[in-house]
Amino acid sequence: MTQRVIVGVDVGGSSIKMALLSTEGEIVHKLEEPTPAGDDQVIAKIDQMITYILETANASKEQVAGVGIGVPGPVEAGTGFVFQAVNLNWKQVPLKEKLEKVTGLPVYVDNDANVAALGEMWKGAGQGAKDMVMITLGTGVGGGVIVNGKVISGKNGVGGEIGHITMTPGTGPACNCGKTGCLETYASATAIIREGTELAKTGKSSHLATVLSEKGSLRAKDIFDAAHAGDQEALKIIDDVAFYLGLAFSHLANLLDISKIVVGGGVSAAGDILFSRIRKEFTHYIAFPFLADSCEILPATLGNDAGVIGAGWLVYEQMNA
Repeated sequence: MTQRVIVGVDVGGSSIKMALLSTEGEIVHKLEEPTPAGDDQVIAKIDQMITYILETANASKEQVAGVGIGVPGPVEAGTGFVFQAVNLNWKQVPLKEKLEKVTGLPVYVDNDANVAALGEMWKGAGQGAKDMVMITLGTGVGGGVIVNGKVISGKNGVGGEIGHITMTPGTGPACNCGKTGCLETYASATAIIREGTELAKTGKSSHLATVLSEKGSLRAKDIFDAAHAGDQEALKIIDDVAFYLGLAFSHLANLLDISKIVVGGGVSAAGDILFSRIRKEFTHYIAFPFLADSCEILPATLGNDAGVIGAGWLVYEQMNA
């Protein structure tokens, strides 16, 4: 291999995903390793992984245009300084500075939700959109906001925390952020499982009670499967999730006039039973009907590759600045 390449890295609480990308964002090779404890250990692991993935592709460090990294926490734009990453037990880590010293390569860092959004904009469901939002429905609710092709990071690196929009002021389930009634407490996989488990345990849904008895626990997919099978109580959960997402999305569209809202995470696999309901609520609450017509709500298409591809975009953007 003789052409220039980009290294994209997605650092998670349990694993580090890495991809060697062409300068056009196509994946050449992928690698995944368990995340070690400690920031210096993670940096050493990333350096080792870069060496290995380059050897695998028969490429050299001289061909690497840069390393892009997504991490789960607020990041200071430009300096690559990670204020905090709870899932990694990091505080005040100068990641860009440290990794550049170890690897000798230019490094660009951003929040993992932001880089997933950039990945979908570059190569996924958001292609062609320069004004879009990606929301990830998993254990929590993550978000990335892109305006005119640029991520909105904010003063403290926490721009796009869509999951902590308050949906029910002064009431609602407790959130890990310390508030109550956040979007995350109503629309995450965790929230869906909580409500489904309650239906199963109280016997309101015999379908889910049977699944819980057989498996010992429920997944969000079990609730969606029950809804697909016509379980009316499970459908009520889907209706509630769609209400809160549609309402939150209408606020985002009213504020930002975006062309696409891309929904990722495991919950996005629910299909039209969820998306048709979100669109209905979105249209109901949007300020101007033409905004509803001009904003698409789509499932993400890149899956677990969104993070590494979006991290690669951080380098691509610098190459083409």
